[in-house]
Amino acid sequence: MTPEQLLTFAHVAEAGNISRAAELLHLSQPAVSGQLRALQEWFGEPLYRRSGHGIVLTAAGERLVEHARQLRQAYGQARELRDAWRGIASGLLRLGASTTPASYCLPALVAAFRAKYPAVSLQLADGNTAEIVQRLPLLDMAFIEGDIPAGLPADTAVHAWRQDEVVAIVPADHPLADRRAITLADLAHYPLVMREPGSGVRRLVERAFRSEGLAPGAALELAGVEGVKQAVRAGLGIGFVSAMSMRHEDGALTALRVGRKGLTRTLSILLPNASAPARAAALFLQMCREDAADAPH
Repeated sequence: MTPEQLLTFAHVAEAGNISRAAELLHLSQPAVSGQLRALQEWFGEPLYRRSGHGIVLTAAGERLVEHARQLRQAYGQARELRDAWRGIASGLLRLGASTTPASYCLPALVAAFRAKYPAVSLQLADGNTAEIVQRLPLLDMAFIEGDIPAGLPADTAVHAWRQDEVVAIVPADHPLADRRAITLADLAHYPLVMREPGSGVRRLVERAFRSEGLAPGAALELAGVEGVKQAVRAGLGIGFVSAMSMRHEDGALTALRVGRKGLTRTLSILLPNASAPARAAALFLQMCREDAADAPH
């Protein structure tokens, strides 16, 4: 057994899939499978079994993965001790964010942080909410939209950050464009342009329709906010985006509040290894909270 085998086992257990864990670890699938096989031979008992396209831990695997997670946490704590000892003069801050915070909230904060701590390198990975949660073990901080997924890695803290509203968008000459607010029943009569599965916006919109007993179909599915906007401009249907993304529109699109109170959600910050966060992560979290406190409501 080696520490690397245990660390790999922790990632595979949380990803639930060997190939997905290999992508997160930037290793080949055969390399990950080889480490798991060697660990299992050392332990002398099956640690997992195949299930569909993923894996399920055995009772022995469930017990061993507890120690694997403790090892990963100890590695993180050692790294934080090193960073604290060396100060914040250098280091790496790995951020992940779903579409709305990545595009409309974080750029200014990242710029301010870099100006204050120029020697700290920042990496920002974006994707939809499901993709960011999947990458969480390899991040120092993550920013997601809407509901907090179940099954987050142990020692992950969740901080409510900012409020956001999802609006319907139509071309400026659309029959609904002169309405200040619309109902879900109004929208159900039109073709809809939806974000891809895994998107926080899509989950919120679909849940709202279900609560009204409506089940409209998506005429088109697209990844990314700008793709939805372009499809709506082309007259392919009504789309749904964060109100933040409409701040600098040229007038070709109109944003409509859905219902009297709107479709609202919370943007949250996930902090892995919360018992011993990276010093840079703790400082960036403080900056984010101060920014949220100063933001207009």
